Amino acid sequence: MSFCCRRTFVLADKFAADANTQTVSVNDIPDGWMGLDIGPDSIKTFQAALANCQSVIWNGPMGVFEMEAFAKGTNGIATTLAGLTGTGCITIIGGGDSVAAVEQAGLADQMSHISTGGGASLELLEGKTLPGIAALDDA
Repeated sequence: MSFCCRRTFVLADKFAADANTQTVSVNDIPDGWMGLDIGPDSIKTFQAALANCQSVIWNGPMGVFEMEAFAKGTNGIATTLAGLTGTGCITIIGGGDSVAAVEQAGLADQMSHISTGGGASLELLEGKTLPGIAALDDA
Protein backbone atom coordinates (compact mmCIF):
# COMPACT_ATOMS: atom_id res chain seq x y z
CA MET A 1 0.00 0.00 0.00
CA SER A 2 1.30 3.41 -0.87
CA PHE A 3 -0.09 6.62 0.58
CA CYS A 4 1.04 10.05 1.73
CA CYS A 5 3.21 9.84 4.80
CA ARG A 6 3.73 13.51 5.66
CA ARG A 7 2.47 14.21 9.16
CA THR A 8 1.12 17.57 10.19
CA PHE A 9 -0.37 18.75 13.44
CA VAL A 10 -2.46 21.69 14.60
CA LEU A 11 -0.69 23.29 17.51
CA ALA A 12 -1.84 25.68 20.21
CA ASP A 13 0.01 27.90 22.63
CA LYS A 14 -2.49 26.97 25.37
CA PHE A 15 -5.27 24.49 26.00
CA ALA A 16 -8.18 26.81 25.21
CA ALA A 17 -10.69 27.50 22.47
CA ASP A 18 -9.20 30.97 21.93
CA ALA A 19 -5.59 29.76 21.72
CA ASN A 20 -3.21 30.92 19.03
CA THR A 21 -2.82 28.09 16.52
CA GLN A 22 -0.47 27.01 13.77
CA THR A 23 -0.18 23.96 11.55
CA VAL A 24 3.29 22.44 11.21
CA SER A 25 4.99 19.21 10.22
CA VAL A 26 6.05 16.76 12.89
CA ASN A 27 9.64 17.98 12.65
CA ASP A 28 8.77 21.65 13.17
CA ILE A 29 6.95 21.70 16.51
CA PRO A 30 8.30 24.68 18.48
CA ASP A 31 8.99 24.58 22.20
CA GLY A 32 6.05 25.62 24.33
CA TRP A 33 3.37 24.58 21.83
CA MET A 34 1.10 21.55 22.14
CA GLY A 35 -0.48 19.38 19.47
CA LEU A 36 -4.27 19.41 19.80
CA ASP A 37 -5.32 17.97 16.43
CA ILE A 38 -3.94 16.23 13.40
CA GLY A 39 -3.28 18.50 10.46
CA PRO A 40 -4.42 18.37 6.82
CA ASP A 41 -1.59 16.13 5.63
CA SER A 42 -2.20 13.67 8.47
CA ILE A 43 -5.92 13.60 7.62
CA LYS A 44 -5.02 12.70 4.02
CA THR A 45 -2.64 9.99 5.24
CA PHE A 46 -5.35 8.38 7.36
CA GLN A 47 -7.92 8.71 4.57
CA ALA A 48 -5.59 6.97 2.12
CA ALA A 49 -4.91 4.18 4.61
CA LEU A 50 -8.63 3.67 5.22
CA ALA A 51 -9.73 3.86 1.57
CA ASN A 52 -9.83 0.13 0.86
CA CYS A 53 -10.70 -1.19 4.31
CA GLN A 54 -13.50 -3.69 4.72
CA SER A 55 -13.76 -3.11 8.46
CA VAL A 56 -12.54 -0.36 10.79
CA ILE A 57 -12.58 -0.14 14.57
CA TRP A 58 -12.09 3.44 15.72
CA ASN A 59 -11.27 4.14 19.35
CA GLY A 60 -10.18 7.65 20.21
CA PRO A 61 -10.68 11.01 18.51
CA MET A 62 -7.90 12.61 16.49
CA GLY A 63 -7.81 15.78 18.54
CA VAL A 64 -9.66 17.95 21.02
CA PHE A 65 -12.86 17.83 18.95
CA GLU A 66 -14.83 19.64 21.66
CA MET A 67 -13.09 22.87 20.58
CA GLU A 68 -13.92 23.94 17.02
CA ALA A 69 -10.33 24.92 16.21
CA PHE A 70 -9.19 21.35 16.92
CA ALA A 71 -12.10 19.32 15.52
CA LYS A 72 -11.13 19.14 11.83
CA GLY A 73 -9.09 15.95 12.15
CA THR A 74 -11.75 14.06 14.07
CA ASN A 75 -14.53 15.34 11.82
CA GLY A 76 -12.52 14.48 8.70
CA ILE A 77 -12.00 10.89 9.82
CA ALA A 78 -15.63 10.58 10.96
CA THR A 79 -16.79 11.78 7.54
CA THR A 80 -14.45 9.32 5.85
CA LEU A 81 -15.78 6.44 7.95
CA ALA A 82 -19.38 7.43 7.24
CA GLY A 83 -18.59 7.34 3.52
CA LEU A 84 -16.92 3.96 3.85
CA THR A 85 -19.94 2.56 5.67
CA GLY A 86 -21.99 3.49 2.62
CA THR A 87 -19.73 1.32 0.46
CA GLY A 88 -20.17 -1.74 2.68
CA CYS A 89 -17.26 -1.27 5.07
CA ILE A 90 -18.09 -2.28 8.65
CA THR A 91 -17.36 0.74 10.86
CA ILE A 92 -17.29 0.22 14.61
CA ILE A 93 -16.94 3.26 16.85
CA GLY A 94 -15.79 2.39 20.37
CA GLY A 95 -15.32 4.52 23.44
CA GLY A 96 -17.25 7.38 24.95
CA ASP A 97 -15.18 10.17 23.40
CA SER A 98 -15.32 8.59 19.94
CA VAL A 99 -19.08 8.17 20.24
CA ALA A 100 -19.45 11.79 21.37
CA ALA A 101 -17.35 12.91 18.40
CA VAL A 102 -19.41 11.13 15.74
CA GLU A 103 -22.62 12.29 17.44
CA GLN A 104 -21.35 15.89 17.51
CA ALA A 105 -20.48 15.59 13.81
CA GLY A 106 -24.02 14.35 13.10
CA LEU A 107 -22.70 11.07 11.65
CA ALA A 108 -23.54 8.49 14.33
CA ASP A 109 -26.41 7.05 12.29
CA GLN A 110 -24.03 6.44 9.39
CA MET A 111 -21.77 4.04 11.31
CA SER A 112 -22.30 0.28 11.45
CA HIS A 113 -22.04 -0.01 15.22
CA ILE A 114 -21.43 2.32 18.14
CA SER A 115 -20.35 1.24 21.62
CA THR A 116 -19.25 3.23 24.64
CA GLY A 117 -17.05 0.24 25.57
CA GLY A 118 -13.75 1.50 24.20
CA GLY A 119 -10.91 0.02 26.20
CA ALA A 120 -12.94 -3.05 27.14
CA SER A 121 -13.73 -3.70 23.47
CA LEU A 122 -10.06 -3.53 22.60
CA GLU A 123 -9.19 -5.93 25.41
CA LEU A 124 -11.84 -8.34 24.14
CA LEU A 125 -10.33 -8.19 20.66
CA GLU A 126 -6.91 -8.90 22.19
CA GLY A 127 -8.35 -12.11 23.61
CA LYS A 128 -8.27 -11.00 27.24
CA THR A 129 -10.94 -12.20 29.63
CA LEU A 130 -13.12 -9.32 30.73
CA PRO A 131 -13.89 -9.07 34.47
CA GLY A 132 -17.66 -9.20 33.94
CA ILE A 133 -17.39 -12.35 31.84
CA ALA A 134 -15.01 -13.94 34.34
CA ALA A 135 -17.51 -13.24 37.14
CA LEU A 136 -20.24 -15.02 35.18
CA ASP A 137 -17.96 -17.99 34.61
CA ASP A 138 -17.22 -18.18 38.35
CA ALA A 139 -20.91 -18.15 39.27
